[in-house]
Amino acid sequence: MLTISIDPIAFTIGFITVRWYGIMVALAVITLLIVTFRETKRAGFPQDTTYNLFFWGIIGGFIISRLVHVVDYFVTHPEEPINIIGFAGLALYGAIGGALLGAWLYTKVRKIPFSSLSGVGDAIAVGGPLAQAIGRVGCTLNGCCFGKPSPFHLFPGAVLYTPRDTIPSQNWGVPLYPTQIYFLLWNLIVFAIIWRFRGKLKPQGSLFFLYLCLYAAGDFGIRFLRVNEPFLLGLHQGQVISLAILVVVVPWLIIRMRRFRQGIRATESTSAAGLEQSHED
Repeated sequence: MLTISIDPIAFTIGFITVRWYGIMVALAVITLLIVTFRETKRAGFPQDTTYNLFFWGIIGGFIISRLVHVVDYFVTHPEEPINIIGFAGLALYGAIGGALLGAWLYTKVRKIPFSSLSGVGDAIAVGGPLAQAIGRVGCTLNGCCFGKPSPFHLFPGAVLYTPRDTIPSQNWGVPLYPTQIYFLLWNLIVFAIIWRFRGKLKPQGSLFFLYLCLYAAGDFGIRFLRVNEPFLLGLHQGQVISLAILVVVVPWLIIRMRRFRQGIRATESTSAAGLEQSHED
């Protein structure tokens, strides 16, 4: 049995409380920044544009992810207070949607075609799952995103948490599914797969779509072990979003990759025909 007794609060400075969750989120953002810059530089993308996109994406991602979490908390826990401003609760899909919104707004301000940023999306796909894995370390230490009571009494089937404000008192000292660790391991698997296909999927942007699909698949499955209120047809809200992503993105990814290959074949056939005609002349 793995017992997590570490205090979620790392330290305090006056009235400022710093939690391990916040520290890990900060490390995740730094990791994503480093990997994104490395990948865009490798692809020859302008670094100043990458920096601006990252800045706008982080701002948009934080605002929307926090907004989604707060609204969801108000709906599921109307009787409990919540701090609207803070890092103690970020919705991942809200972060992804907010980052895309921030990037889109940047392209509108700079009058840049949004489709031209597909290479940046592929770069983010490389660093995204690695950053998420680091963030899940924060979830594990914090106790948020905890699982249902587990029938197992040995790790990796269960984990025990000492009293903390992120877990209801009835679940203190109770074997729970270590869903945060499952998410962490899945993110590392996704990172390995994305790294394997890095630079090989065409057209640009396909790697980002693959990343979305892989994460959504893992999120959909692991959430069956999470404590969440049913949202639709017995599924959690996050599962409905994951399912929607898979239903929309998987066919779109297949179609765009097939069209790209057909375009390549058509171009090769035209070139071959032109070469043959020149030889006849």
